[in-house]
Amino acid sequence: MKDKALLFINGDPPESLPDPEQYRLIACTDGAFHYLKNLNFPLEKLDFISGDFDSHSGSDENIYQHKFIYTPDQDKTDFQKALEIILEKGFKTVDVFGGSGGEQDHFLGNLTVAFVFKDQLSIKFYDEFSEYYFIPKKFTVENVKSKMISLYPFPSVENITTTGLNWPLTNGSLNITSLIGTRNFAVEDEVSVEYEKGDLLIFIGKNYL
Repeated sequence: MKDKALLFINGDPPESLPDPEQYRLIACTDGAFHYLKNLNFPLEKLDFISGDFDSHSGSDENIYQHKFIYTPDQDKTDFQKALEIILEKGFKTVDVFGGSGGEQDHFLGNLTVAFVFKDQLSIKFYDEFSEYYFIPKKFTVENVKSKMISLYPFPSVENITTTGLNWPLTNGSLNITSLIGTRNFAVEDEVSVEYEKGDLLIFIGKNYL
């Protein structure tokens, strides 16, 4: 069992559920609880369900009320509050499902929350298209040949050099107002990224081109 947490939040439900046996802690926000129930996820494996419970309904959920953590702070999103609980429990690595889809302001908000926590937690998002996460200033990923690779500055990156991509960068810069590195693809099995300043998201496509 890996020493990491699994968190479901209230975006689009995953097309396929991850193996719960790969996680030491499993949690969801109150809105995600409903799609987990519809997907026949083993709800007894949830360690906690957090949120303001504005999405909570149904008497059949009462048997799980001992796992509810009420977090009514309206200045924070349910995602942020769930990450705070996970961090308090001593976890440093979190896989997140349900971070995209639905209303796009939620998606952008989830990226912003992940940015806030990036120095405290290693957060990876998964959806039907890709996995995506903030990467350190020296980064290598393997087994990606022919996969879509997008690099997105948050909001800018300086002196970035990449190898293994169809359109490489050498001491370049990325900025959301001028040049971003989306819709590239790997021409080698290994892709490396190195940059000096800024923050960078990587999106790695699930399927081969």
